[in-house]
Amino acid sequence: MPEFAYTARSSRGEDTSGVISAGSKREAIAILADRSLFPLTVQSDEKEASRWTFGFQRRVKTEVLGDMFTQLSDLLSNGVSLLEALDILAEQSVDKRLADVLNDVRGNVADGTGLDAAMAVHPAVFSDLTVSMVRAGLEGAFLEEALERIASFLRKQEALRMKVVGSMTYPAILGVVGVGVTIFLVVFVVPMFQEFFDRLARSGGGLPLVTVLLLAVSHFLVRYGLFAAVGLVGLAVVFRKWMGTSTGQQRVDRWKLKLPLVGKIFHDAAVSRFCRVLGTLLRNGVPLLNALRISSASTGNRLLQETVMESVQTISSGDSLSRPLAASGLIPPPVMAMISVAEQANTLDDVLVRIADRSDEKIERKLDVLVRMIEPIMLLIIGGMVLFIIMGILLPVFDLNATID
Repeated sequence: MPEFAYTARSSRGEDTSGVISAGSKREAIAILADRSLFPLTVQSDEKEASRWTFGFQRRVKTEVLGDMFTQLSDLLSNGVSLLEALDILAEQSVDKRLADVLNDVRGNVADGTGLDAAMAVHPAVFSDLTVSMVRAGLEGAFLEEALERIASFLRKQEALRMKVVGSMTYPAILGVVGVGVTIFLVVFVVPMFQEFFDRLARSGGGLPLVTVLLLAVSHFLVRYGLFAAVGLVGLAVVFRKWMGTSTGQQRVDRWKLKLPLVGKIFHDAAVSRFCRVLGTLLRNGVPLLNALRISSASTGNRLLQETVMESVQTISSGDSLSRPLAASGLIPPPVMAMISVAEQANTLDDVLVRIADRSDEKIERKLDVLVRMIEPIMLLIIGGMVLFIIMGILLPVFDLNATID
């Protein structure tokens, strides 16, 4: 019987990997579901794994995904069965990669796998938040609404991304050109003055510290620049693989929250996602404990996810939701105050959604300010690099002129 290597997520939000024997890939997914494991990847052999990896290196456009979810919601709302709707979308998809994924999802669903589990097999296409919202819609019997919310979220996310990309175009071009010009000057122009600098050094006058540092940088780039570039690429690959581990994700998520300027944005985004998904689940009648388990996977931050899962244990013992969340220190005090009051007033679902809406507005404002700050910062950095090169070249000339006078 074939063996399948899998990576799955437990109900506690922990990732686990292993190998199981099954007659087919769909059967392997069903076995994992019976074990209360949420499959993330299921691969039968190296050949199949390489095929999927090669086929989905490039991501499906967010706009295409948003349209797909809207169409799926419309089809289901008009009485079309899920299997038939997936068939229609796969046939009409303008993106061949998405069509292949939908066909695979359709096959898994036909074999009895839940739509959420079938989507989770393709993490490169469907994010954790998307899968969590679909799972919530299935459990709360509001799949059509959940799909429409996913589409709305994806479009809003894409609009925000395009806004940031549009604002960052000029600073990015400025940075690339500035760094390119700086490297050209250091690698090709500065060595032209080497003989002149050597004569000054032999004359006993010495060279200014700025010039000495500039020459050291120039010599390093000329001799070891290529090796340094290869080393940086290798470090980036190793770091990316390390980020894929549980420990790496936790460390990176901790660092992201401590970053200057953008750390607060990452933090607010994680809290907003958690509040929106949890509020939507509660509004549609999903029990609190189950809603917490589902919403924990949508935060996009391991620290907050673990905190939410720990709150499930305390709530099971009769504690309130606000107490463990407040003890973690990851939820801002104003948000915790609103959650605490909402618990007592039994309006937690509405309050959580309002918190998410306000958090998203704050995130947009902070992003706008951050983007506006980047342009002058880039100008200062590039200007500083060019000034360093000019001073390194001209200061010995000024010293020579002063000596002659």
